[in-house]
Amino acid sequence: MTEKTEDLDNYLDNHYIHRSNWLRAAVLGANDGILSTASIAIGVAAASDIREPVVLATLAGLVAGALSMAAGEYVSVSSQTDVEKADIEREKQELYDMPEIELERLAEIYEKRGLKKETALTVAKELTEHDALGTHIRDELGINEISQAKPLQAALASGLAFTIGGVLPFLVTLFLPLKSMEYSLYGFALFFLIILGALAAKTGGSSIRRAIIRITFWGTIAMGLTALVGYLFNVNMG
Repeated sequence: MTEKTEDLDNYLDNHYIHRSNWLRAAVLGANDGILSTASIAIGVAAASDIREPVVLATLAGLVAGALSMAAGEYVSVSSQTDVEKADIEREKQELYDMPEIELERLAEIYEKRGLKKETALTVAKELTEHDALGTHIRDELGINEISQAKPLQAALASGLAFTIGGVLPFLVTLFLPLKSMEYSLYGFALFFLIILGALAAKTGGSSIRRAIIRITFWGTIAMGLTALVGYLFNVNMG
């Protein structure tokens, strides 16, 4: 590996966009895990005078949520992959049927990005000679190694993250006093969400303060509404 290549790799390592796929799935999964299981637990705790229904409902929500999150993520990202593959096949056929038009289209793209017409055409020709399909996939379709959908990776990251996130409020239902359980769940869930928001922001290189405010605000609304439902249907589940 040359010194220039090493410098380029180090430069890319200092950026965060290459983490976006798995980070998005993991943050979404963990956030949903904390919020969903805590909300279920809060709702049932607000309507029950005994611990067992709270624990059972939370555990059921945790298992169902993790499987649903992983399956949903896999199906969603797989659909994106199918679209990408179809576009690539279409592009391959267009390059075969009308290479001149595709070359002009590529040159127009570079021209819109700021190159002079002659320069844009020269760049388009040289890149086409080097790797026509790869160039069109990247510059015309906007698909690259970073943005390319990875269904299995997204599903595993999302499902595992949901499980880890959901286990935290589940432990609260097991060990904390039943009296005022909903308030304990809210406090701990908010604490977990703040930690998650800070970690996600730090990993992604974005504002920690903004992430914490966002995750706290929406978390409070979700758990507050669920608690309200529990109080409105307050039934002794013993």
